[in-house]
Amino acid sequence: MSITAINVRNQFRGTIKEIIEGPVVSEVDVQTAAGLVVTSVITTRSVKELQLTVGKEVVALVKSTEVSIATL
Repeated sequence: MSITAINVRNQFRGTIKEIIEGPVVSEVDVQTAAGLVVTSVITTRSVKELQLTVGKEVVALVKSTEVSIATL
């Protein structure tokens, strides 16, 4: 399966840096070319079905209905 088009505008290409696997959900850290780490919490079943492993190249797709700002 290959994706030819998608409507998600916030896309970060990177490499999986770490996977912390839990019984139901897992954290997947993606190291981007800009030096940022994007963390996704997905089901452990999806980690297995997508055959995600450390070092695999992926695209993190970020879609949100809200972005909050806090002052420091």
